[in-house]
Amino acid sequence: MFVEALILLCFLAAAVVFVAPDRYAPKLAFWLSVPPLLVSLYMYLGFDGSGNALLGGEIAYETFAEWLQFGPYAVNYHVGLDGISLPLVILSTVLTTLAILSAWTPIDSRQSQFYGLILFLEGSLIGVFAALDFILWFVFWEAVLIPMYLLIGVWGGPRRKYAAIKFFVYTNVASLVMFIAYFGLLFGLGDAISSTSMPAAAQALRAGQLGYLGTATVGIGPETLAMVAFVAMFVGFAVKVPIVPFHTWLPDAHVEAPTPVSVLLAGVLLKMGTYALLRFNFTMLPEQAAMLAAPIAAIAVVSIIYGALLALAQQDLKRVVAYSSVSSMGYVILGLVAYTVYGVGGATFQMIAHGLISGLLFMTVGVFYNATHTRMIGDMSGIAGRMPVTATVFVAGAFAYMGLPLMAGFMGELFVFIGAFESTVLPAAPLFTAAAMFGIVIVAGYLLWAMQRSLFGPFRLETDYDLGRAPIHDLAPLLTLVVLIIALGIAPDIFFEMIRDATLDVIAFDFGGDL
Repeated sequence: MFVEALILLCFLAAAVVFVAPDRYAPKLAFWLSVPPLLVSLYMYLGFDGSGNALLGGEIAYETFAEWLQFGPYAVNYHVGLDGISLPLVILSTVLTTLAILSAWTPIDSRQSQFYGLILFLEGSLIGVFAALDFILWFVFWEAVLIPMYLLIGVWGGPRRKYAAIKFFVYTNVASLVMFIAYFGLLFGLGDAISSTSMPAAAQALRAGQLGYLGTATVGIGPETLAMVAFVAMFVGFAVKVPIVPFHTWLPDAHVEAPTPVSVLLAGVLLKMGTYALLRFNFTMLPEQAAMLAAPIAAIAVVSIIYGALLALAQQDLKRVVAYSSVSSMGYVILGLVAYTVYGVGGATFQMIAHGLISGLLFMTVGVFYNATHTRMIGDMSGIAGRMPVTATVFVAGAFAYMGLPLMAGFMGELFVFIGAFESTVLPAAPLFTAAAMFGIVIVAGYLLWAMQRSLFGPFRLETDYDLGRAPIHDLAPLLTLVVLIIALGIAPDIFFEMIRDATLDVIAFDFGGDL
């Protein structure tokens, strides 16, 4: 019952904070976010799962209960964790607590509603990573949109309504496409499956039990159905990741969202897309993934290079970090399509690493903005001399993004590159790997250039704001994230061992010799 307790704690905390007076909301939200964090850490210490939850592995903290009948399919309450989902649950609880702390300075209106929505968002995110029934999973998936839409639309910048509507329309349409594609697969499985269980669907699809959608004379054949469903689900999840060319909602959402919301958006919400790609496309339909490996890898490399070039052209420091996420998610996609232990495992590890690093950079930009009320790189010249601690943290986050050894970003990218290079599924794997590695050069270029122009040089900002040391509730989340990034860089087996155990089943598929 640990998963239920975790989700329930978040939703109860959200309700309590939502009705509390504004003056109590920030501290109340922080203290109420601590129990879910402690429960998730306790679950890590007591984790006894093995293998992949969708492919017959031992599921930790599993709960199964009959729920309702949906036509010929039983819909059940089924949750549980494996080595892929547990690290993402912990990432959600850690970043939520730190995001709440980072919101104490910038959020000064409707605080009860703001923190209540943040905690509701946390519960929904945990549900996405823990659900093992498709309908239950989809309920949590859609539930995430509501608080995120409101958090951007109410507490965002001048163009908040445009950004919130754009975010909602993009992701909601993508969800609809994915939903139709998945049910096309369920209908195609026919009598082979009698519930909306994700493990049952995954095992039936990998066993080749997909039949005609319709009849053999008037219907869609299994090969065509599988390919169409794969492409539709890929597009649906790619919008959430996002990767090129589905990325255009991301910069607007990030720029208009307040800092704590950007932290959760980049740190956890984007991982919903890559997590879903791993669970649905690359686990359930490996043969189709292998057939499309080259175009998917090309999209990944384009995202890496194009995202980095867009970041290079930005003058707003927050936009630089936002576009860098497009680039980083390309590494995750490349790792997934490699279908090797280090490729898929490294992609999952990179999700965690990017969540921590992007969260750190967004928080740091937020601290700069709180003090100077500008994010324009040219206007922030010399800020390091006035805010040395915050500037040092930003440099640490930037080096982690560049892949400095002994930091989490280095380990994630290293695993992905090894896995991609060794891939036997991906045609011309060394060429794709080399092209992706070139992205690191561009990343280093735009981050070093941004740091040089914003942190160093003559100080010329005309401001009445106190640029002294940031308050402790602003610095504590930053320093915590730096410690976590270094800890994962030094000891990646904190998560990688359990991730590798869960991803071995994903790559254990006989692709045959005709691909």
